[in-house]
Amino acid sequence: MTTRPSIRRTVTVLAVTGAAASAVVAGAGAASAMPTDFNCASGQVDTTLVAGDPGAGQRYASLVFTAKPGESCTLPGALPVTLTGADGVTVTPDPAAADAPAVTVADGAPASMLLHWTGIEAPENQVSPTSVTVTAPATTTPRGDTFDPAITLPWNQGALDDSAEAHNLTVGPVTAGAPTA
Repeated sequence: MTTRPSIRRTVTVLAVTGAAASAVVAGAGAASAMPTDFNCASGQVDTTLVAGDPGAGQRYASLVFTAKPGESCTLPGALPVTLTGADGVTVTPDPAAADAPAVTVADGAPASMLLHWTGIEAPENQVSPTSVTVTAPATTTPRGDTFDPAITLPWNQGALDDSAEAHNLTVGPVTAGAPTA
């Protein structure tokens, strides 16, 4: 007679243990997607254009992306950049940007993209853009907030060469951290 209650208890314990194990496995599968797996929308980062260190006709600036408080998102290694008001200047990605790894920014952490151009031509062979636009990789945040992907900033970095010999703005890869140049 004592065998039946023991069997009943054993079956009950096994059923409860199995259900708990299933819940743990199911929960682990759902938690595997990290919030950093989401590409950045323009509203998740503050973006600034920061002057670099010029030298021997070479000019540099960086686009700096800083995650807003409470935000975490990923920027691909290359982002599209355009200039307004500098029709003769060609914007080209640095070849290293094509294979650059994605960068995750979170809660105030920065990432940056180096811009490089020359500024040695005579004033009549230079042009000053009015703005620079970088396109964020996403339009919607994980919470469903929608943003225009275009991040447009006033160009405050002076003139770029606009001659047959020199007319490029080279855009480097997105890298973690603040600019170094």
